[in-house]
Amino acid sequence: MEIESALYEADLAQTLANRERLSANPNLMHWYGELYKEMFRQEADIATKTVLEIGSGTSPLKRFLPNVITSDVLKLDYLDIVFDCHEIGMLPDIADHSVDVITMTNVLHHLKDPLMFLRGATRKLAKGGRLYATEPYLSWLSYPMYKLLHHEPVDLNIRRPVLDTVQGPLSTSNQAMPHMIFFQRPDWLAELTDCYSLDKTRISYFTSLSYMATGGISKKFPVPGWAYKPYFELDRAMGRTLPKVFASFFTARLTSRDQV
Repeated sequence: MEIESALYEADLAQTLANRERLSANPNLMHWYGELYKEMFRQEADIATKTVLEIGSGTSPLKRFLPNVITSDVLKLDYLDIVFDCHEIGMLPDIADHSVDVITMTNVLHHLKDPLMFLRGATRKLAKGGRLYATEPYLSWLSYPMYKLLHHEPVDLNIRRPVLDTVQGPLSTSNQAMPHMIFFQRPDWLAELTDCYSLDKTRISYFTSLSYMATGGISKKFPVPGWAYKPYFELDRAMGRTLPKVFASFFTARLTSRDQV
């Protein structure tokens, strides 16, 4: 995947700045910590498994799960591997069928070809290995916020789940792609039938406005932790109970077919 050098450098600098902001925002760190707990609830002994994270640039997963192998297309000195995840099937750094879990948070909608990546990822997953992707969910509440208040585009009119051009890892995206793959275009997901046991696919919903209440990466709202944490629990319950109305994020769990 070719990336324009000027935008690559800008995205690299932005990622480093975002990482500092995330570390300085305890409410946002709490949000991520709870996401990871929920995401890996069904993974027994996750701390002993081989876990590969895609798009680790800003993600704080390493702080919660020290055994994770971090990776990104950006050349960041704190990562374990730097590579274009579209080429994961040919990655020499990790043996084929040796990874128990692949995880990614808000990454799939930045990929030029998400289905190409998902197909290639099964080459690294062990028998029955699982891939977790957390992405924006377009509910009645979240859709207008993502569409009108967020800088990343939301295009539901695409004919294929691909980005026409890629200017930079962060600079280019379509927040609607993962939602369409998992909720609106079953024919797209069906293209992965030979790679994943789609009958084992599981979807969970995560929070309504509590991410926004942290200020996200760009801001830090002066909400004290003692007030934010109980609000988070209420907000999470709203997202789980009435996802089509309130949820802002979802996690898709895909299970790799047994490899020969």
